[in-house]
Amino acid sequence: MSFSPSLLLVLLFSQVHILPVRASPMTRASTADSSKGVIVQMFQWSWDSIAAECTGFLGPAGYGYVQASPAQEHIIGDTWWTDYQPVSYNLTSKRGDRAQFQNMINTCHAAGVKVIADTIFNHMTGSASGSGVAGSTYTEYVYPGIYQSQDFHYCGLETDNLLTNWFDEEEVWTCQLEGLADLATDTEYVRSRLAEYANDLISLGVDGLRLDAAKSIPPSDIANITSRLTPIPYITQEVVWGDDQPVTPELYTDIGNVQEFRYTTAVMNAFSGDGIADLQNLDDQGWIDSSVANVFVTNHDTERYGPSLNYTSPHNTYVTALIFSLASTYGNTVTILSSYSFSDINAGAPNEGNCSGTGGSGDGWICQHRWVAITGMTAFRNNVGTAEMTNWVSPQSNQIAFGRGNLGFIAINNDDFEWSTTFTTSLGDGTYCDAISGVVSSSSCTGTNFTVSGGSFDATVPARSAIAIHTGAML
Repeated sequence: MSFSPSLLLVLLFSQVHILPVRASPMTRASTADSSKGVIVQMFQWSWDSIAAECTGFLGPAGYGYVQASPAQEHIIGDTWWTDYQPVSYNLTSKRGDRAQFQNMINTCHAAGVKVIADTIFNHMTGSASGSGVAGSTYTEYVYPGIYQSQDFHYCGLETDNLLTNWFDEEEVWTCQLEGLADLATDTEYVRSRLAEYANDLISLGVDGLRLDAAKSIPPSDIANITSRLTPIPYITQEVVWGDDQPVTPELYTDIGNVQEFRYTTAVMNAFSGDGIADLQNLDDQGWIDSSVANVFVTNHDTERYGPSLNYTSPHNTYVTALIFSLASTYGNTVTILSSYSFSDINAGAPNEGNCSGTGGSGDGWICQHRWVAITGMTAFRNNVGTAEMTNWVSPQSNQIAFGRGNLGFIAINNDDFEWSTTFTTSLGDGTYCDAISGVVSSSSCTGTNFTVSGGSFDATVPARSAIAIHTGAML
């Protein structure tokens, strides 16, 4: 979803209480496999480029899912947000056509990577007329062969039916988000048409759906639509939390995972100066339960509009926050944004998608998913699974260390000076390769290694960095 800065401020800091309506627990979709719960959001990558990256890197690196941009036909334009204004459910977009989409899914599956489709149930376009990238035309509230005027909401609560008051539940669910034609998801026809589209994606092998702008749809409507899917896929929903707003993430947890924006803000604040020592007990923050939380340090919206860390954040905080997210026990899934640099927040991708070695290829792509620390911590997370947090220590507010059962151990130093100490761990005796700085190759470590003996080891954690060891990377 495309957010303006003012809209995000309203979403995150507004206040009022209204009693909401929950979805039926009978509609709960599957959560992700805990053994491979890291999602890479390949933002604006073409289907052919994603397919190549699945084979060449994502699969071998152990990533569980790739999240692709919306697949449906959308309005014409070079900006990134045109992808989020559907014109039809024809699977032709700037990223490729139906055959390329199918090939991407097949190729990623062959590499052991599941595919999540960014999906838009809430709305269609924001303009009165035009055409899509595949040639479909439309006029205001009329999308030939798909929707007619009776298939949209006209809330009548604000000028031009625009959503402006996030403290009014009815307005959130029936008015137009940023002027986008709001689908009447409470009607049988719209529900059946959206389910038909989603089932088409699933028939091609899509394993999961990210439901864009889910907050603007009543949870009972989403539950009804997703109950028609065969099989029900992994689902994650965009529901931005706002202080005391009536529409909350908790309303949607019976449907599937929900993106926990409070986590994003907390991690940003902690690594930006509040101190990371308070990140120990994230299950006690009053957020949604970890088992249904999809967490992220940044996504394509917050990278542009905030509030979150991003690739321009100082002091390596973006990297260390990603490291923490992959080590933490909180969250059913962790999404890693793989994006491109920009000076214009509206700018589309520089090309179809390209990486090289352990990062970008010099043409604007950042390729966060290839950074050594991120691939190393993905292996760490896959290895430790659901193991409990142990041996927590925090000698001061910006230094933390903890274990994950007897399978892994991590220390993060968010200070400007080194941290040298002896760590207590539940890991067995042996020599371990540091997942942050290297990998095991030909029985040696390309980075630093540490030796555990009798439940402890000595280490120096570099300033503004981390060390991480686990049983899947022993020498």
